[in-house]
Amino acid sequence: MVYKVNHQDMSNAIRALSMDAIESANSGHPGLPLGMADVATVLFTKFLKFDAKDSQWFNRDRFVLSGGHGSMLLYSLLYLLGYKDITLDEIKNFRQLGSKTAGHPEYGHAEGIETTTGPLGQGIANAVGMAIAEKLLSEKFGKIINHKTYVMAGDGDLMEGISQETLSLAGHLKLKKLILLFDDNDISIDGPISKTDSTNQAERFKASGWNVIKIDGHNEKQIEEALRSANNSDAPTLICCKTIIGFGSPNKQGTSGVHGSPLGESEYKLTREKLNINYEPFKIPSNILDEWRKAGVRNMHERERWGEDLNTLTKEKKDLLYQHEKKEITNLVYENLYKLKANYMSDPKDIATRKSSELTLEVINSSSEITLGGSADLTGSNNTKTSNIQSIVPTNFGGRYLHYGIREHAMGGIMNGISLHGGFVPYGGTFLIFSDYCRPAIRLAALMQQQVIYVLTHDSIGLGEDGPTHQPIEHLASLRAIPNTYVFRPASAIETIECWELILKNKTSPSLIALSRQNLKEFRISDEKNYKVNFCDKGLYAAISNSDKPEYSIFASGSEVEIAIEVYQELLELGKTACVYSVPCLDLFNEQTQIFKNEITKKSKTNVVIEAGISQGWESIIKEDGIFIGMSSFGASGPYKSLYKKFNITKDYIMDRIKKSN
Repeated sequence: MVYKVNHQDMSNAIRALSMDAIESANSGHPGLPLGMADVATVLFTKFLKFDAKDSQWFNRDRFVLSGGHGSMLLYSLLYLLGYKDITLDEIKNFRQLGSKTAGHPEYGHAEGIETTTGPLGQGIANAVGMAIAEKLLSEKFGKIINHKTYVMAGDGDLMEGISQETLSLAGHLKLKKLILLFDDNDISIDGPISKTDSTNQAERFKASGWNVIKIDGHNEKQIEEALRSANNSDAPTLICCKTIIGFGSPNKQGTSGVHGSPLGESEYKLTREKLNINYEPFKIPSNILDEWRKAGVRNMHERERWGEDLNTLTKEKKDLLYQHEKKEITNLVYENLYKLKANYMSDPKDIATRKSSELTLEVINSSSEITLGGSADLTGSNNTKTSNIQSIVPTNFGGRYLHYGIREHAMGGIMNGISLHGGFVPYGGTFLIFSDYCRPAIRLAALMQQQVIYVLTHDSIGLGEDGPTHQPIEHLASLRAIPNTYVFRPASAIETIECWELILKNKTSPSLIALSRQNLKEFRISDEKNYKVNFCDKGLYAAISNSDKPEYSIFASGSEVEIAIEVYQELLELGKTACVYSVPCLDLFNEQTQIFKNEITKKSKTNVVIEAGISQGWESIIKEDGIFIGMSSFGASGPYKSLYKKFNITKDYIMDRIKKSN
């Protein structure tokens, strides 16, 4: 008689591998894998559309494990389903240096990991972004794009503020192909959820326009019925899966003790006995593994049919879909940017860089369908919506501009999801000061090497009357401190175009462009034959100079470059030699060779740095005997010219400092 593999055997395979790996590493979180194994088994064997042999199939369903601490659930699934990157050796090397099975799932480490998760709530935002991207592409390409996004999240995810921002927007946009599987186990690290929260999550989601289903998360039939119902919903669906954290552990299940620590040798053995897991560690019986491997390729024929359907598209439509999938910015965009720059060179414009950014975006958005704009309720201030793109509304996803509402953190997490899904290069706007609200998402974009763009206006005390609550002081420095992140601060209209060119070409990092509210003088007046030369590509360049070996080198970014030029002109009147360096991207300059950097920073006896922010990050240029002109306190409310005078960011004060330094 042949033993027929059942649901419990399948889900216990997840539990077994998860326990084995965590015990072997003596580190990890067994609670979620043990508790949600039943839900994951039904989802991956009966509902999720994917092909383990072609993990990049563009029309696959997306699965996001928002509670990234439960990573062994995902790694176990990927091994069992036959994804090539997660071998048994990788499972055995869980949480070890250099392994693909890191403590929390990391995008790019292995096929099947759709996003990096761990900071709670971020995965929910990513999933919303993926669902938005799918709906936009489906609107454009019809049935050729038709897939769902599933996200598994716990109590901790739902406590984070970003969850409210994202779930309310998802409900508003009626993202019916988004399904959230709530690991409703009433436990967090500190103990029962009742210690900290009394929220009725079901009513909370209903109030935001979600469909809500409650089930026993260990009942195969209820799980299947709930997923089938969710797949036919007209709204995003929350499935509250009532589970027992650490299911099967005789002495630890249902307690916080099983959340983030190995079971321990004795409890590990007892749990395997309780679950009737009678095979050796890391050795899944062949009959069970065979069933999982069948599940891994059960959509193979559907994927093949999709490829056939793809071939029925016109060449124009197929090429456009390819551009979306690869997020390809074509040469037409750059050619049109060059033309715009040539026009500015022949007809200089003294305008705020937020305005020149808008004019640049007008060209970009008219030359490409790949950009997806947005703003966190500051559209008119950020100048992010151009005349050639329409707003996205719940009843019409034919546009390319998303009104995020006052949800800066959600905007960042959603843009990460849009980028990860593929289809669009997202940019979103807010004030530079509110980048603090976006920072966790910016950091994750950098970690995942995603091309996500932030348009950050009102970049200094130059915004004036709104006062110190809105005047960024430390923000340029703090954002520059994030690895693999590029902060651009252009000083003129022409520099703004050049910065946008570099941003579009930067495919593996988030880029942030800090823009002025006040008008800035155009100093880049030159022969328009040089319109294809990008002076910003090394992070800085000599804007004006009267010597190859000047006595004074003045470095400035953004709105302070015109002050640096005023200082330069007065130094000339005094018979001094000087050079002004515009520094639109300090991060790019820091990446140059040491020889190049030394040629710049060691050229003069005195280096002067001018930036309306703190000095942190400029140390290698200022050096011990240099001069920094900037901020060391919060700002104040008043007209911006008065503020520059109050905080001594003026030509007269700088000249006084230079004279005293000699």
